[in-house]
Amino acid sequence: MKRVLASVLLAAAFPASAETLHQRTLTLDTHLDTPMHFARQGWSFGDKHSYDTDLVQVDMGRMDEGDLDGGFFVIYTEQGPVTAEGFAKAKAFALGRADLIRTTLAKFPDRIALISTAADAKRMDVAGKRFGWLSIENSYPLGEDLSLLKTFYDLGVRLAGPVHGKNNQFADSSTDTPQWNGLSPLGRQWVAEMNRLGIVIDGSHSSDAAFDQMLALSKTPLILSHSGSKTISDQPRNLDDARIRKLAEAGGVICVTTVFLAPMNFTPERNALFGQLENIGTMTPEEQAKLTRETRALDAVMPIQNTDFEAFMKSLLHIIKVAGVDHVGIGADWDGGGGVKGLEDIGGLPKVTERLRAEGFSDADIEKIWSGNVLRVLRLAEENAAQH
Repeated sequence: MKRVLASVLLAAAFPASAETLHQRTLTLDTHLDTPMHFARQGWSFGDKHSYDTDLVQVDMGRMDEGDLDGGFFVIYTEQGPVTAEGFAKAKAFALGRADLIRTTLAKFPDRIALISTAADAKRMDVAGKRFGWLSIENSYPLGEDLSLLKTFYDLGVRLAGPVHGKNNQFADSSTDTPQWNGLSPLGRQWVAEMNRLGIVIDGSHSSDAAFDQMLALSKTPLILSHSGSKTISDQPRNLDDARIRKLAEAGGVICVTTVFLAPMNFTPERNALFGQLENIGTMTPEEQAKLTRETRALDAVMPIQNTDFEAFMKSLLHIIKVAGVDHVGIGADWDGGGGVKGLEDIGGLPKVTERLRAEGFSDADIEKIWSGNVLRVLRLAEENAAQH
């Protein structure tokens, strides 16, 4: 059913050749922040919403429109105090978010499934269903209890990063002043436990030193779920090309983001709106509509970044050149600040496939970029865990 619907939706907007290729390609995105919306009153993930009148960039309707087969739904926890009280509050939040993702996907059993392996993704695609894994952005909720990684693994987590925008008990953040000069002693234990369980390490948001140490310590390749190149835009969240090459040499994958392509306009007004957005699940429909209007009004006069689809493609093509086609994926940071002019939501994803084909990439290479490279790393993590 999803292929038939996607074919109808795509045919109206994209050339037949690109539409056919995109439709038959297994596509996934490694960083979907959409779960913050799953508890909203009067809103359903199963519907198709409008970018202009709703803040969400990913829903089942647009998964059909843009033929996004699946991806990693993020358990994001805001960094709080590194204390017992902070850990307890964060743990409760993260477990609740994991449950919310699972129950939301379970509402649509004929359309999407929660999966746990690379083989599951292939199986769901053949069956004509969308799919999702869980991922952790910021391992802060684990506190100092690494046994909780198994708890989250059992819930479906297969990708996790140690840190977000501020340092925590595991590692330094790329956007904070160094505390550990990379990983903490507990962070090194975190790497070993991630390997043992078969959860892929996500290097996005980690400091350069933490990235270097994870790359050296991990027995399986890393994924950067939503990162870019400092050559394109010299910002702390991006990785220099030398490190991108080292990631590739170690078998890893950098999934290219639509964020940090240009200077970011994180003004006080924008940050205040982001703060409200984190709590959108507790808002009334009227409050949600007001937040949407205010956000779109600010977007019109001062977008988060003043850039477009061509800038994203320039970044993607540069990173493919640096890392090689076997080590690049897509992680646009949808619903986490992602999207650019001309690629505002996932409905436009066939444009990426169309452009890659126009640049001369083979069908096989395009499949690697959209999913094959990430699935390879997942399989390696599974195989390594099976040997323990």
